[in-house]
Amino acid sequence: MEIGLTLPSWADVDWSAPWLQSLRAVGEPLWQRILDGDTVAGAVNAGLAAPQAQGHLAQLAGWRFVPQAQLPAGMAYEAFIHAEHAVPTRCNLHDFFNAMVWLHYPRLKRQLNALQAQQIALDGVGARRGPLRDAATLLDENGALLLAPPALQDALRRRDWQQLGVGLRPLWQQARFLPIGHALLEKLVQPRKSITAHVLCLTPDIAAAEVDAALAAQCSAEWLAQKPFSPLPVLGVPGWCQGNEQGFFYDDPCVFRSARPHNPLQQTNAAAA
Repeated sequence: MEIGLTLPSWADVDWSAPWLQSLRAVGEPLWQRILDGDTVAGAVNAGLAAPQAQGHLAQLAGWRFVPQAQLPAGMAYEAFIHAEHAVPTRCNLHDFFNAMVWLHYPRLKRQLNALQAQQIALDGVGARRGPLRDAATLLDENGALLLAPPALQDALRRRDWQQLGVGLRPLWQQARFLPIGHALLEKLVQPRKSITAHVLCLTPDIAAAEVDAALAAQCSAEWLAQKPFSPLPVLGVPGWCQGNEQGFFYDDPCVFRSARPHNPLQQTNAAAA
């Protein structure tokens, strides 16, 4: 945690914030239920059992959220979820946002869990996750999705922040930026300029109802292991921070960092190895 920050509380959640709009219809009533005394697991299970819980939530039929105490000592968290179709859940904001992502992107979460469980079955837990589990964890904790025209995607990959936030700003009207990492959402309860997401890009013509399936299909073991992410300080997203319409907002090299210089010698050595 950064110096000077205190842990966010339930009352700090601002459902009018732009990064919560894709989660608000489902999340705010469950958040209120927790404020009224329910546990996170209890509130989320009630949401799954509600008559309006249908459509993509059919992917979670038979699944449930359980107290953290039900995770057996010595059993890996991801292995337990995969085996039991149950998500150990603590009563804190981190696990609340994890549950919100499960409710909105069940196919993606099931895919990431399956990849993690398969690697654990092969290699055990170990001191190091390995490239696949590391990438899956990055996406799960700190990921975001940009559905945008190619020019915006290209500017992001090149870390051309002036083009991304100023020169191509009108193109953001055709884009959607969706946070899908629960640690990212928790950090945004106390927004600050340095918060940076690991972003995946998809084309903007995917219908809202198809985003979860498209993203889950994209996240194969081979693709994820390459860590196909682009860093983006999320308060640079137009409309997410008052003042980012000014070009100087992106001229902060401590936050909006340039791409690493290409090193042909390093690439040659890696190929030779």
